[in-house]
Amino acid sequence: MAALSPAGGPAWEFHLPLSAADLLRSHEPSQYAVQDVSPVRELRAQLAEFRAGFHTQGALAILQHFDTLYSILHHFNCVEAAVKEDALELMLKVVFSHSSTLTAILDNADLVPSLRAVHLNALKMNCYVLTQLVEAFETESDKSSLVGLDSKKKNKKGQAAGFLWEEERQPVLQLLTQLLQLDLHRLWTGSVVEEEFVSLMTGCCYRMLENPSSGNQKHRPTREAVIHLLGVALQRYNHMLSATLKVTQLLQHFEHVAPVFVEAVNVWIKEYGMRSIVGELLREIGQKCPQELARDTSGAKGYATFLVELAEQMPAIVLANMSVLLHHLDGESYVMRNAILSTMAEMLLQVLNGEQLEDAARRTRDQFLDTLQAHTCDIHGFVRSRVLQLFTRIVQQKALPLTRFQAVVCLAVSRLQDKSVTVVKNAIQLLAAFLSNNPFSCKLSCTDLTELLQKEKQKLQEMRDQHRTTTAVVIPPEEEWEAMLPELQATMKSCLCSRLQGEEEEEELEVVDPAQASHKIIQLLRKSSYKDAVLLVQGAAHRFKGVEPFVSSSRTEGEEENDFLLSILKTLYTGSQPERDVQEPTDEARHVEGKESGMEAPTSSELAKQEMLVQYLQDAYSFAVKITEALSLVSKMMYESSISVVQEAIEFFVIVSQFSIPQAVLGVRRMLPLIWSKEPGIREAVLNAYRRLYLNPSGGSERAEAHRLVQSLSLLMVDASLATVQCLEEIISEFVQKEEVKSAVVQLLWERFTEKSQCSALERHAAVLLLGMMARGKPEIVGSNLDVLVSVGLDERVHGNYRLAQEVCNVISKIAGGQKPALGKSGAPFRLPQSHLLFERLSKAINMGFTGSSVHWISFVETAVALIYQLAEGPEEICAQILQHCSQQALDKLGELEGTEAEPGMAGGCSSISALMLTHLVSLAGDVALQQLVHLELSVSKELRRRRILREEQEAKGRRDGSAKQQKSQSARNESGMEMELGLVGASAEDTEVELIRSICEAELLEGKQLLSAFVPLVLKICNNPGQYSDPALSAAAALALGKFCMISAEFCDSHLRLFFTMMEKSTLSSVRANLMIAAGDLAIRFPNQVEPWTPHLYARLRDPCQHVKQTAALVMTHLILKDMVKVKGQVSEMAALLIVPEEEIVALARNFFTELSSKDNAVYNLLPDIISRLSDPDSGIEEQPFRTIMRQLFSFITKDKQTESLVEKLCQRFRTAQTERQHHDLAFCLTLLPLTDRGLRKMQDNFGCFGDKLQDEAVYSCFQAVLGRFRRMCTKPEMKTLVEEFEQKLQVCHNKGLESPPETPVGSKYPESSSRPAHRTAKRTATRSRCQQPLRTANRETSASFITPEPRLSRPLRKATRQKVSVVFSSDEENSPEEAELMEEKTPSKTTPISRASTRRAQ
Repeated sequence: MAALSPAGGPAWEFHLPLSAADLLRSHEPSQYAVQDVSPVRELRAQLAEFRAGFHTQGALAILQHFDTLYSILHHFNCVEAAVKEDALELMLKVVFSHSSTLTAILDNADLVPSLRAVHLNALKMNCYVLTQLVEAFETESDKSSLVGLDSKKKNKKGQAAGFLWEEERQPVLQLLTQLLQLDLHRLWTGSVVEEEFVSLMTGCCYRMLENPSSGNQKHRPTREAVIHLLGVALQRYNHMLSATLKVTQLLQHFEHVAPVFVEAVNVWIKEYGMRSIVGELLREIGQKCPQELARDTSGAKGYATFLVELAEQMPAIVLANMSVLLHHLDGESYVMRNAILSTMAEMLLQVLNGEQLEDAARRTRDQFLDTLQAHTCDIHGFVRSRVLQLFTRIVQQKALPLTRFQAVVCLAVSRLQDKSVTVVKNAIQLLAAFLSNNPFSCKLSCTDLTELLQKEKQKLQEMRDQHRTTTAVVIPPEEEWEAMLPELQATMKSCLCSRLQGEEEEEELEVVDPAQASHKIIQLLRKSSYKDAVLLVQGAAHRFKGVEPFVSSSRTEGEEENDFLLSILKTLYTGSQPERDVQEPTDEARHVEGKESGMEAPTSSELAKQEMLVQYLQDAYSFAVKITEALSLVSKMMYESSISVVQEAIEFFVIVSQFSIPQAVLGVRRMLPLIWSKEPGIREAVLNAYRRLYLNPSGGSERAEAHRLVQSLSLLMVDASLATVQCLEEIISEFVQKEEVKSAVVQLLWERFTEKSQCSALERHAAVLLLGMMARGKPEIVGSNLDVLVSVGLDERVHGNYRLAQEVCNVISKIAGGQKPALGKSGAPFRLPQSHLLFERLSKAINMGFTGSSVHWISFVETAVALIYQLAEGPEEICAQILQHCSQQALDKLGELEGTEAEPGMAGGCSSISALMLTHLVSLAGDVALQQLVHLELSVSKELRRRRILREEQEAKGRRDGSAKQQKSQSARNESGMEMELGLVGASAEDTEVELIRSICEAELLEGKQLLSAFVPLVLKICNNPGQYSDPALSAAAALALGKFCMISAEFCDSHLRLFFTMMEKSTLSSVRANLMIAAGDLAIRFPNQVEPWTPHLYARLRDPCQHVKQTAALVMTHLILKDMVKVKGQVSEMAALLIVPEEEIVALARNFFTELSSKDNAVYNLLPDIISRLSDPDSGIEEQPFRTIMRQLFSFITKDKQTESLVEKLCQRFRTAQTERQHHDLAFCLTLLPLTDRGLRKMQDNFGCFGDKLQDEAVYSCFQAVLGRFRRMCTKPEMKTLVEEFEQKLQVCHNKGLESPPETPVGSKYPESSSRPAHRTAKRTATRSRCQQPLRTANRETSASFITPEPRLSRPLRKATRQKVSVVFSSDEENSPEEAELMEEKTPSKTTPISRASTRRAQ
């Protein structure tokens, strides 16, 4: 029981403790202390006593029962749940009762001190117990959520007990808020509530906000109750300082509270008028140490989120306190920099927007924009990216001043080359926003704007000239008089002096009246004839006395006369009548000038408008130039590895296309190959782009929409390459399959093709192409109109347009592609009879053009022959007839030429005609040979397989119907008969079919009785005699025909490969070399064993002087290497050398090759040492800087730590075998490209002896210093820092003194690596011998023998001696060398010869 003082008040005072343990001891006699902490088992009974005391004494019962409630708090984790819940319920009633009691007590003006002290102690005790219970329940709730108990089980348990803490929070907070709204100040001496009490009441609020779920929507009532309680504490109890510290503390440690406090600040300002809380919070955040925020990322994120959301909701208030935050822009925390910049952007959007800003606001806006622009070059990529996002919002909401447009556009274009993918992506988005919201025009063609700008500039110059003419006499006469007065006075004084001395000569006046005299005087003054003017005015003054302006009331000698004459002159020059006389001619001159020029003189307002127009056009032109510059940069990003950047680039070109920028078409075409991307997102982006560009309706009729679509697609295909057409075909077929192309479009295309709709030849050709593309997605478009295609596209006019006829053949070929059997069935192939009109027209078209000179005949024949073999029954018979007919025409023509040999003047013409016919003949023969092979291996083989499967199904059905014994014997007889007929008893049926096709190709197609064999000697003769058959077209056709004949038979191929590669190496015609390179690629796939010894000659074409041949070789070698048809050796360095050629197309091919190669295990890693060896060789022709460019790109594919460590060791060891300073420099530079790890540094130190003696070279030493510098910045382990310091000391010692101090190499040895010197000489001699035997250029020699790791050096010459068997020697007189290429058994590829192959395309 608590004792009372004699006066009736308590003998003690309750002090709010800092911790619960403080209540167990008393520091002062009058301080309350807990006397006894009751055990848990007694708490229920004691709580009942407290309840009883409450019913009798009210809220003051706490004075006698505080120890009971303290005991419950002390044993809270052990007390039964029911006791805790009862205690909370009881305390809610006690506090509510006390609040009601205090309302009446505090209203009493005369508050007795004793009563005040009693109620103050009771208030403190009741509030302390209630708030501690709240915090205890909150802690228990947090523990339960951390344990991860199932929410359903907890809910059921809570509901069963009738208590759920989440539902109890709000009533408690509302009760405490109600209590704080009372005038509690009167309970304290001095009417100042102690800070500990306010902290006690608000502490439970902050504790609830620490719960991560406090921001959830379902806890909104609780959150609002917390906000209002804190608002009352701020308004009534001076809680500002404590709240500021607590809020910033929570923001630092709990990221989820930022939105909650933004909501709270908004409520405190609107409902409680606490605007100053924003300034206090911002000042507290501004005082945070930037270095600490850089380390504490969680705290920085909390502050950043709070600042940004606060600026979004109340930007004006934040703007007033912005200065306290600006120093964080110079801090290390990029999160804070982003927050400050985002805050500035919100102010620019919501406050500092518009043209009606005051000067101070305008200056602030400009400062913020300057800051944003400066941070586009921030050191951190996230900041640069964020600034670009902010500018995108500003531009989209049209809040960017026009004066800033060009500067921000320039910044966005410069960021397109940023190393950060996110920055590049946002830069593209910003440029797209500029385009969509540009204030200039919907058409931004630089050409059109240039013409218009020059026109308006010229007009402005004319207006300025006219305005200058009209304003030339606007100087007031008074100013002119003042200017001439000094000289006039001097002249007058001189004249008066002469008159006094008698030197004056009397002059007779020529004027007859005063007006004439006045006019002449004015004219003399304007001509600066002052003496004549003075003499004239003197004479006029004597003659016209009393007449204006020569009248005077008084007139004396000397100075008075001087003043009199000056006054007359001034009156005349500045007077009203003379002024009119002066101005009148100017007006007349202006009027006459206006009439002569056909326009009136411009006013100042008109001139200002014209100047504004010119400035507007100048800004529009500058904007268009920057966008055009951006187009070239963005177009290169379409093939970046980042999917998001590619998608943004595609979207950018879609937007650009809407502004009539000519370069946009190039970007639209460039995105076409992305339709083949393996990434679904990129493929879908391309489809959506073309859908928006071409398929989206523009509001016209269906016919108009169809016309617009056809016209747009036709323009896209003008001068389009074959690859572009194929990509566009994939897109259009996709649209057709999804039925997004309307029937009106197809109808219009047919009308253009049949010439029912008027169109040009190019538009008709485009219509045929588009029909073929649509037929791929829907073959019935062509199938139902086959007769129309044949009758119109292959009519008698075909010889005049073989290009159109070729496209018609391509369209018809789509029919066969659409005739697919149903699932699970093997139907007969779609074939047309030989008598069909199609084959008749094709044969006629080929025969008619055989003797013609059309440049498209050869490509048409290739397509036509392929179509015949694809659709005809017995295509070989049709093609045989065509070959025979053309051969007969050639023979007849040659006969005519022989009969006219003696006639003069015919030799030149005969030669030309003969070359043309031979070109057509060998080209036709080659096409038929190749298509016959394809027909056998694809169509015939497939048909054999289909018939076999059908026969097996029939036999199986027969076995089910008949008896088992009869069926078995019959089946045995059938199978044995078939196998005996084929002569391959025991082989599988499928192998039998393959062998049958192969034997036909090897033994029959080129056999002497076959038609194709008759053309072989002709082709070989042309190829073997380039001097006699020097026509470029004939040579190219014969070379390609030879390649096609080699595809048929392995024996024929093997016997003519020497001739084949001789032509590829020595032909002076680039078209021949390119054609043979393509054919060689096909041969390498079909007959890899035969072509493998000739692989060096394939690599040799990568250094061909012709760009087209080099590009073709790069493409062929890429396919062969990636498909594992060619062994990747050190000669792949030729591909690496293509990374530095001037031609961008070839560089792109080489880069794509190594990108694809890097995806195959460790391919690039395995090849790097040999590539470095070959490219470092002085004979390779690669300079040092280009070498470094190549290595930077290749080393970017080295990403694994093990690869890095191994390369460090290999590169260090190669210093021993390097013989020149250039090789030392190259090796050292390669080491700088490796991302060095701890193990890599140890590897380098272990091999220090390999490169220690090279450190005297400044270039080598600087490279190693760069490696160490980069590693030093990355390492954090103390032991590694020590290792770096030791290694750096060794480097410096060797750099200064050589190898005198390092112990790794014996001192005094002339050659530290003496054992390797003989190997050097041996390897060098071996390389010399090999150089004598190699027939190719020096770049293809085995030059890496002297630049390898020492260990395998001794076995190297043996391998090179063995390889001499596969070297080839070409004779200059075209005779065969007796030494044939010999193929070693271990060189034979394990891959079997494929049956089918792709058709060879003729290189144009």
